[in-house]
Amino acid sequence: MNKKDKLKIVKSINKNIRSSTRKLKPILKSIVGKKVGTAVRDLSFSDKRISNDVKKTLSSAIANAENNFQYDIDKLVVKEAYCGKQVVMKRFRPRAKGRAAPIKKPFSNLTIILSELNKIEEKHGSKS
Repeated sequence: MNKKDKLKIVKSINKNIRSSTRKLKPILKSIVGKKVGTAVRDLSFSDKRISNDVKKTLSSAIANAENNFQYDIDKLVVKEAYCGKQVVMKRFRPRAKGRAAPIKKPFSNLTIILSELNKIEEKHGSKS
């Protein structure tokens, strides 16, 4: 990654999301590579409960780009979106005959990286 690419990225991190990474990954894969407006719209109409937290983090990244770096919102694209494991709360559920069954309540980290889309000038070959 060279200097020009490094200057054009904006990051937003959301820690302690009350969901597993297994449930987050399909939502994040669906927004990577899309324009920011399209990604927000897709998250708004998603049926998944966790999409509201993803949308909130994406909105935070958009606000960071607009206020801290003065980027144009129309040119922003979701470059990366990934999640990682956080803590796992362990609870127990009483079962029959004095036994107990474990319940795991996982938490996740969410990171969204935006970049400003610049039109790449295509160099045409020698074909006529």
